[in-house]
Amino acid sequence: MSIYHDQQRQLQDAFDTRRLADVIETHNLHDTFNPLDTAFIATKDFFFLATADGSGKPSCSFKAGPAGFVKVVDERTLAFPCYDGNGMYLSMGNVLANPKVGILFIDFEKPNRLRISGEASVMKDDPLISEYPQAQFVVRVAVSEIFLNCPRYIPKLQRVSSSPFVPAPGRETPFPNWKQIDFVRDTLPERDRRKALEMPAIDITDYIKAIEES
Repeated sequence: MSIYHDQQRQLQDAFDTRRLADVIETHNLHDTFNPLDTAFIATKDFFFLATADGSGKPSCSFKAGPAGFVKVVDERTLAFPCYDGNGMYLSMGNVLANPKVGILFIDFEKPNRLRISGEASVMKDDPLISEYPQAQFVVRVAVSEIFLNCPRYIPKLQRVSSSPFVPAPGRETPFPNWKQIDFVRDTLPERDRRKALEMPAIDITDYIKAIEES
């Protein structure tokens, strides 16, 4: 059974790419991780996650951590942590409503990309949680499709620095300044509110200025 639905076939036929699409499906698409996939994922410290809610409303988010924070658990399973965010849980809430996800890994320094589709589940008591300092829970993805994607349109970029906010063992993670914004501080969870109130309040213009100057 082909992965392509009728509307995709319609466009392939309109632009005479059906034969090419079939070759890619036959020779590139796979459902288990090979050594190249595993090695590529092991070096990555970020990816993009596509989710949708129960009605199909989409969302796309950026997920990051230390290099190798996404683990290939077995030939058909990925795992990654959910760290502290803005409290909206857009992606993770979507996973609870609709487990189907899309994952995109990109290397901007040596242009390359890997696309993965599957079904995600949230596990608060996952045995891997101990490997992720400060993680709230672990997400596992049962993979259904994997394929290396053409990198020709990826710009080649140079890394300046990694984010200091990525949790690391033995190091206190900096407190994000957006939690000091005057209309945000009093709404924070108790664990953050006490710390925010010990610091001076800032307004939204201060926050934007700090971003522009960083």
